[in-house]
Formats: sequence, C-alpha cells, structure tokens
Amino acid sequence: MLFSITTTHPPARDLGYLLYKHPDRLHTKSLAFGRATVFFPEASDEETTAVLFLDIDPIGLVRRAHKGQEFALHPYVNDRPYAACSFLSVAIARMFGSALKGICEPKPELAQQALPWQVHIPTLPCRGGDGLLRRLFEPLGYQVEATHGMLDPNFPEWGPSPYHDVTLNVTCTLSMLLKHLYVLIPVFDDEKHYWVSHDEVEKLLSAGQGWIEDHPAKELITRRYLIHQRALTQSALERLEDEPLPHTEETTDTEDADEETQTTLRLHDHRLDVVAQTLKKAGVTEVIDLGCGDGKLLKRLFRIKQFKKIVGTDISTQSLKRAAKRLRLDQMTDRMRARIDLFQSSLTYKDQRFANFEGAAIVEVIEHIDENRLSSFARVVFEQARPGVVVLTTPNVEYNKTFEGMKEGSMRHSDHRFEWDRAQFKAWCEDICARFSYTVEITGIGDTDEQWGSPTQMGVFTRCE
Repeated sequence: MLFSITTTHPPARDLGYLLYKHPDRLHTKSLAFGRATVFFPEASDEETTAVLFLDIDPIGLVRRAHKGQEFALHPYVNDRPYAACSFLSVAIARMFGSALKGICEPKPELAQQALPWQVHIPTLPCRGGDGLLRRLFEPLGYQVEATHGMLDPNFPEWGPSPYHDVTLNVTCTLSMLLKHLYVLIPVFDDEKHYWVSHDEVEKLLSAGQGWIEDHPAKELITRRYLIHQRALTQSALERLEDEPLPHTEETTDTEDADEETQTTLRLHDHRLDVVAQTLKKAGVTEVIDLGCGDGKLLKRLFRIKQFKKIVGTDISTQSLKRAAKRLRLDQMTDRMRARIDLFQSSLTYKDQRFANFEGAAIVEVIEHIDENRLSSFARVVFEQARPGVVVLTTPNVEYNKTFEGMKEGSMRHSDHRFEWDRAQFKAWCEDICARFSYTVEITGIGDTDEQWGSPTQMGVFTRCE
C-alpha cells in the first residue's frame, strides 16, 4: 500500500525539510507488521513528490488473531497487505511524526504556512462509496476525485469494488493534512488491525484537535474510528463537546502538544466531575452554576436526575450562546427544558435571581475577578443569595512549580487577576465563614504533590441554620 504527497509551492524541495527526509535518499523503517519506506520520485524546486510505501508482511498478518473473521481462510485471503487502512495510519505517525506535530526546526515558519498539496491514494477502501469520500473531505476544504470499477468484470454479480483511486487537492498546513489522513483513512475502511481501547480516544482527540469538533460528520467519524464501540464513542463525543478553550490554565507553552492536551483534559474533566458529585452528595435538588462559561458543568449536572432545577449564569453572552448549543436547548422536549435555564448577569452585583437555590457551583471563577471586587462578590453570593451549599474551586499557585517550563511568578491564564497559595485560600474561606455564618471544608483536586499540594483547591461551604 502507498500514498503520495505532492507540492508545487516554490521551492518545492522544501517538502524534504517539512518531512525531515532528504529527497536524494531512501528512508526505511521496520515496523511490527512490515517495512515502511519513504522516497522522492520527483524532487525539484518546481514540483516535489514524496511517497510512503508500506510493504506488509503477510505471514506476520496470518499469525495475528483476526477478530470476527467470516470464514476459516480469512487470514490468508484478505486485502490487508494491499489496501490503505489503519496500517498506513500507523506508518504515517512513525515516518512523519515531527511533521504530524507541526515541527520543522530548520524552517519553523514553513510548518505553520498553508501550502497547496495533492495527495494520491491509489487503493483506498471506502465502505460508503464516493458520497462518503466527499462528505468527509469536502467540509475540510478538499477537492475530491475518485474512481472505482467492478470488483471483478468477469463476475458482475459480485457488484462494485469497495476500492477507490483517490486524488485530493487542498491548501492547508502539512500537519493538518497528515492529521486528516491519519484519522480518516481507517474511518473509510471502517476497520482496524489492532485492538481498540481507551488509548484510541486520546489519539482521536489529539489528531482531531482543531478540525473534528466542528466537522458536520464528527459523530460518524468518531464511531467508525473507534470501530463502533459504544462506550468509547460516547466518551469521545462528550470530550469533543467539552474541549477546553485555548490557553486553558493548566497548559504551558513548552509542553508537548499531545501530552498537553491529554493532561489538560484529564484535570479539567476531573474537576468538573468532582464538583458535580459533591453537589449530588450534599443532597441538593436545585443548583445554580455561577460563572457557567460554556456549560461544561451544566451538562454534567443535567445528567443527574436528582437535580430538578439547574440554572447557569455568566457575564458573557457569547459563553451563554455556546452553553445553549452544548446543551442543545433547542432540541429539548418541554419537560427537559423545564429543568434548566440560562441568563446573563454579573457576580459582583446583587441579582435576586441568584437567591433561593439549595446549591451553587463557582468553578475557576474568583481568580478572574479583581481582588478589590472580591468583597462585593462575597456579599452577593454569601450574604444576599445565601445558597445552602457552595462548591468553589480556584487554582493553587504553589502547584505551578511542578509545571515544566512555567516561568517563576507567572500565572496559568492571561486573564487571572491573582492566584492564591493554600494558606491564602484557607484564610479567605475562614473569613467568609466568620462574616456570613458558613462552615467550610477545604480539599484538593488532581494529583497531589507532597510539597506543593494539588493543582486545584476546593472549598465546600455549608450554611449554618
């Protein structure tokens, strides 16, 4: 199996820099299932083509157990050594790893530049036909040319061939091009040669970052990429909808992109899960999310039937629009819609709509408020609204020392007005309790460092009756 990448952007030989492969040499690497080779049949300043050729070891394939085989000779009579499939995706990651991540040290500006590309995949299985090819590629800006014939002209009753000769033309970064191919080649094949586990969710989210979340067929892509495993598909789709915004507080500029995404998602999701479960254990049935942002916590709360009334409020109308979209309010039945509401407001001004809730969540909000406005915030929440239980989280600045590459004295997010250490947060919480008649229990969220504590501090305030 093979595919080729061609560019005519002058000087076209720069493709060698982007792929970390010298155009005048043959580049080979042994893989578990065969040998991958990259070569350049044409390399000039006007036009350069790189070919990835994958020579599959058929004997090695026979030794592999084939789940779901249809007949006894299936391991010996199949298209796996010849048709583009998940083997090719693995080879792309192994042979073009730096290009896949958008790294080009000799010419870093080139890796970020949108260039014209032509991709040729002569044998692509497409379980869905030409229509599926266009449905998945065209929303990403590709021009698609595909041809295919009968499976065997001598036996027309066998029907059309599932294999397509595909040519794609697009203008984008090489990294994005490779990410599209890495994900979509096995999606078209609708099969993988290896066991699919939770690791595949992370691979999909990493390679799909920046394009799959807005793709109109993201559910189909996700389902096929994860070979129709319902639990994994649901998990991936929820993660895609709950994807953190750029510049999330847990990331640093120097971390590897894949590792950064996984770490951020892990803490971000864990924090929201802890807050939702804390409110559930408190036994409250009516909850308000003060500073709800894009509705990530609201979505979790809505899944818990214990909460009969759920309200989200935020100062940003754009965030509320995204929350409404995430919750799919326009698709809810009247009964579902009666459980949840959104409105725009500020947490530093009295608002009667904040009152009469049994529970309130304030997740990663106070650090975005000017310190001289915290007194107003405290009076609005703890004196005027007075929920029975308040679950509040904020970053622990001490933990920043564990983030590799983070500069001394810097904060996790450019919009943070402050970040407190554990002693400062404890003092503030105790002051709230003394002024407004609450008790507080302080815990950490996330992996705990023996010296610096947890990345997130959580205070659970309970009103004294």
